[in-house]
Amino acid sequence: MPHPKEHEITPKSIYSRRHFLMGAGATAAATMLPTAEAESVPIEYPGPDWLRGPLSARSLDSSGLESTPYKVATQYNNFYEFGTDKTDPANNAQDFVTDPWKIEVEGLAAKTGEFDLEAIISRLTLQERITRFRCVEAWSMVLPFIGVPLREVLNAFEPTPSAKYVAFETLVDPEQMPGQRSRFASIDWPYREGLRMDEAMHDLAFLAVGMYGQALPPQNGAPVRLVVPWKYGFKSIKSIVKIRFQEEQPQTSWNMLQPQEYGFYSNVNPKVSHPRWSQASERVVDGGLFPSRQPTLMFNGYDEVASLYNGMDLKKFF
Repeated sequence: MPHPKEHEITPKSIYSRRHFLMGAGATAAATMLPTAEAESVPIEYPGPDWLRGPLSARSLDSSGLESTPYKVATQYNNFYEFGTDKTDPANNAQDFVTDPWKIEVEGLAAKTGEFDLEAIISRLTLQERITRFRCVEAWSMVLPFIGVPLREVLNAFEPTPSAKYVAFETLVDPEQMPGQRSRFASIDWPYREGLRMDEAMHDLAFLAVGMYGQALPPQNGAPVRLVVPWKYGFKSIKSIVKIRFQEEQPQTSWNMLQPQEYGFYSNVNPKVSHPRWSQASERVVDGGLFPSRQPTLMFNGYDEVASLYNGMDLKKFF
């Protein structure tokens, strides 16, 4: 299926928000975008000045679906640090302080230490990518993220050949994150995730700092989150504060909590059911009272990653 153009997926009023993020230094091609309409999404979370820079349009999605409405995508999501209900993140994260933000880099790399997020991201050209998002709970969205290829960030730290995996951790701050201080919390904080290095270096792996033409809202993982569109959404860790290169497979939060239900790889696979529900189809979350269902695609439709798993039993390595 051919890759659709960005304007074929994203509503014009949202697509036009890109002007805000680019600022005066935008590329010539990007300045040809239409002027934002009066009824477009308001700038509720504009983000720091360093996000104003050139933006390279690049749609890598192959769904041909219309983008999920902004209000739905920012008010229906999982971010257990702020609560377990779908609306908890939007209700509880609005005062979350995300600027300045530092990321600690550890492990098997030539350059380690603590780095400002601005220093990591601002040297790179921002891209917009329209991506499918598939939750392990069997619902899906289509989201326009803004950020940079993960490999460009990781290569800057010069990982050694012995680094076979990269691990990530989310901020631990119970004062700002009420879900972390809840006595009902089942996750052993910090939230942990990880990828094999070849997965992390694939072109589709992405670090997002924005969505819908503006900085990431706090409930969606501000100021920086991982986007791995061929995997279930819980792999795309939010509010990252630590990156660690290591030789052994890292522990990951949901695998630690329920290893029979959530594997390390967590590739979208309609042929492998969750122990408590089928993954053969998905509910399309669009804000309607009667959401449609559609068949789940292998690797969420991103067939270009299939070679990463040649020879692997994807029922065993789920």
